[in-house]
Amino acid sequence: MKIAIGIAYDGTAFEGWQSQPSGNTVQDHLERALAGISGAPVRIAGAGRTDAGVHACAQVAHFETDAKRPDAAWVRGTNAALPRCIAVQWALAVGAEFHARYSARARSYRYVLYNHAVRPALLAGKAGWTHGPLDLEAMRRGAALLEGERDFSAFRSSECQAKSPVRTLERASVAQRGPYVLFDFTANAFLHHMVRNMVGCLVYVGKRKHPPEWIAQVLEGRDRRIAAPTMAADGLYLTQVRYGAEWQLPAFARMMPFTVPGDEA
Repeated sequence: MKIAIGIAYDGTAFEGWQSQPSGNTVQDHLERALAGISGAPVRIAGAGRTDAGVHACAQVAHFETDAKRPDAAWVRGTNAALPRCIAVQWALAVGAEFHARYSARARSYRYVLYNHAVRPALLAGKAGWTHGPLDLEAMRRGAALLEGERDFSAFRSSECQAKSPVRTLERASVAQRGPYVLFDFTANAFLHHMVRNMVGCLVYVGKRKHPPEWIAQVLEGRDRRIAAPTMAADGLYLTQVRYGAEWQLPAFARMMPFTVPGDEA
């Protein structure tokens, strides 16, 4: 049978999602914990392969198993064997056709940026940081230029293995909540470092190093070298993976402390 699971994690201590020889990735920890419940090795596939230091409020994965367990066992039993900073949120038996990655219709990420003169001590590893004033309206205008079906070559890392740099960005929004600036993006898929590179460029616009129209020039240039530096992984969160209603996947509890227009209820 095939089981889908929803997962949340603080990625600070891990080497990303995807399994590594060190065994210190989110996937590695989950597979070891699930194997203890199933009584046999388990291999999982995730909807998004987050980098080292990146967090998730709503990661989705699936695995196949011959073990028959109640959904609660896959949740509570697995969590009992996981580090405190990883937690399975729900589990559900799904049809054989379901695939956490390929059945997904869209993914959403949020970048949380602390805009203050002094770095965030309590949120170390949980938020990006920049000092100096930011022009919120300019960043919003720049973000709007990213929306649509675009060639995002200028926003992909040199290590990106995607066959095509073309992605459809449904949403690119910027909001402020106190000293925090929240960058939200929804797309059919993302390139390696794409979100962190878009945020870096928008911060340049916010600092008035470039006008909002520079974002369009970066897109048209299709050259990573003309874009801004990559933002730190600290502030990046996978906040949603969207699937068709036919899968009837459970909803995640809201974990982000801020809400902005466009957030799911």
